[in-house]
Amino acid sequence: MNDRELFETYKEQVYRLCYFMMQNRSDAEDICQEVFVKAILTDRSEIREIKAWLLRIASNECNSVLRRRKNGWTKELSAYLRSRPRLSNPVEESYDQRETKVEFYKLYSMLPNKVRMVFTLRYVNELTVPEISNVINVPEGTVKSRLNRGLKLLQNKAASQVKEMVGNESTL
Repeated sequence: MNDRELFETYKEQVYRLCYFMMQNRSDAEDICQEVFVKAILTDRSEIREIKAWLLRIASNECNSVLRRRKNGWTKELSAYLRSRPRLSNPVEESYDQRETKVEFYKLYSMLPNKVRMVFTLRYVNELTVPEISNVINVPEGTVKSRLNRGLKLLQNKAASQVKEMVGNESTL
């Protein structure tokens, strides 16, 4: 596979991982560019799983940047979900969908970075548990544990928000 084919085949998957981890379009683009520069400059003849290898480079780059900016910014919107708008929806339904997305990404952004990484690889990049294990270089049990922990965290946070909303409505 030549450099152009490598880029064209995997650019969206690498970008999505970077975007979900960084939650910032310009940072994701910069990191994505770094990933492909590293990949192009590396001898790929010995690499069997190109996709996993590229996503590992991307996850390492994202983690490096996140470590340097531990107390940095957080943005909520996702290019992946925004790229799938329904133009035929009525105004109310469109508004409800946007509001739901914002609420979901507030919850999603509260997840620890390691859990968010696993969630992104599983549900956005659609990798299997063994592939995720290979990408982030942790045992499969750790991947499963992080997925389970993330689901429980999201459920608990969503439940507490629902209780809060119900409590607010009853005081009106």
